[in-house]
Amino acid sequence: MSSTRARPPVAAPVAQKGRGTVWRIQTRFDDLTRQEADDGWGGLEDDHQRIEDAALPATVIVEEQVRSILSRNNSPDVGFDLSINPYRGCEHGCIYCYARPTHSYLGLSPGLDFETHIVGKVNAAERLRQALSKPGYRPVALNIGSVTDAYQPAERQLRITRALIEVLAEFRHPFSIITKSAGILRDIDLLAPLAAQGLVAVYLSVTTLDPALARILEPRAASPHRRLEAMAALAQAGIPVGVSVSPVIPFLNEPDIERIVAAAATAGASTGFSIPLRLPWEVAPLFEQWLGSYFPERTSRVMARLRDMRGGKVNDARFGHRMRGEGIWAEMMRQRFAAACRRHGLKQQRMPLDDTHFQPTVASNKGQGAPGSTSQMALF
Repeated sequence: MSSTRARPPVAAPVAQKGRGTVWRIQTRFDDLTRQEADDGWGGLEDDHQRIEDAALPATVIVEEQVRSILSRNNSPDVGFDLSINPYRGCEHGCIYCYARPTHSYLGLSPGLDFETHIVGKVNAAERLRQALSKPGYRPVALNIGSVTDAYQPAERQLRITRALIEVLAEFRHPFSIITKSAGILRDIDLLAPLAAQGLVAVYLSVTTLDPALARILEPRAASPHRRLEAMAALAQAGIPVGVSVSPVIPFLNEPDIERIVAAAATAGASTGFSIPLRLPWEVAPLFEQWLGSYFPERTSRVMARLRDMRGGKVNDARFGHRMRGEGIWAEMMRQRFAAACRRHGLKQQRMPLDDTHFQPTVASNKGQGAPGSTSQMALF
């Protein structure tokens, strides 16, 4: 048995086209740590060549019946109280994704399995309707897509996110969505009427304007120009839209902070926020291996700067620190982002939503209706 930190296999292959990683890194819950070693017979390099030559691993979609769909947030670092994640895992394959370690709870790898083994919560809408119908329920800040992208490719087939929006519309419950997919445009017919009542806000994540970098950083997400086009279409439809310039990776996409903000403002964004990269649990070795494969000349500088912003570590899970970082470099990035937002007229406050329209329709039919509050909720 060993508790040593997971390391990539000897001569680990570079991530293949369309995948963030091909490394099935072990989970932190594994008792045994395995490491490949060359025995001198010359077979290891041949094995890796076969891995690189193999067909791309196919995506497997598993349908799941869940007991509940609302997850409560206890962190003061994000401005929503409840979240809905229609899927487990995400086919976009973003190498930096902080949600990768959640696959460990399924006994699956946060590496390749996270982006190829997707679980769809097919009864999510039913469970949401039940939750919102409970006597005494009051609307609170709710976000869709905090640890998975609600508009990843599986949504085209399963349409779970659309069903959830239909339930939220039925109850007139305010909510926000964060995504890096142009697939959200499919649901403009639902979102636009809700936006007219102050019930929805959308945040598009734009990490880079460089399509070549996006292709390896976020291999199955929409290209940067498609995200900006989606932003413009949402804004034109009257749907309030913001930009998330997150995560910011030193020496990689960090030089483009100002250009991203400018492009988002031109596309119609009215607000913005930015979060420096954090590498919890298995994400750290995955990201470092990816970085060494694609940007070996920058690896040491990037990792050193990340530690400078995280108190000597690559992740700081403390409330009040994990979304901000600390030290001079983190502060400089915050100041640059704030200056860019001021220059282009973007607010850094989250878009307020109105909870006074809430209608517990199912509950009221049973004579158990609950009045909505009269406050405004600023999401995130």
